[in-house]
Amino acid sequence: MNNDAQPQRGSFDITQIDEVVHGPVRLGALAYLSTAGTTGFPELKRQLGTTDGNLTTHLRKLASAGYITIDKHGTGRASITRVTLTPTGRQAFLAYLDTMTRLARHVRRES
Repeated sequence: MNNDAQPQRGSFDITQIDEVVHGPVRLGALAYLSTAGTTGFPELKRQLGTTDGNLTTHLRKLASAGYITIDKHGTGRASITRVTLTPTGRQAFLAYLDTMTRLARHVRRES
């Protein structure tokens, strides 16, 4: 076994996978937003089948990476939260898809 940081010839460098995007809820959110652009929190929650708390946690991680913006207006039950994919988020999502495509091709080639 080689412990070098560089991938071996013919191997796939898994460090290319964006861990922020890779989580299922975060990936689902970016996928939905890639076509919707902007959506309300309740709609995104419904589409992903997640809880308020779980979705909030994942959206904060995406926002911290600059992949989405979260705009909250109002307070309490009257508040409206809108989630928007940023250009950086769109680029990260497309790069993730490209990386997964290359991984799948690598696996097929190695099989």
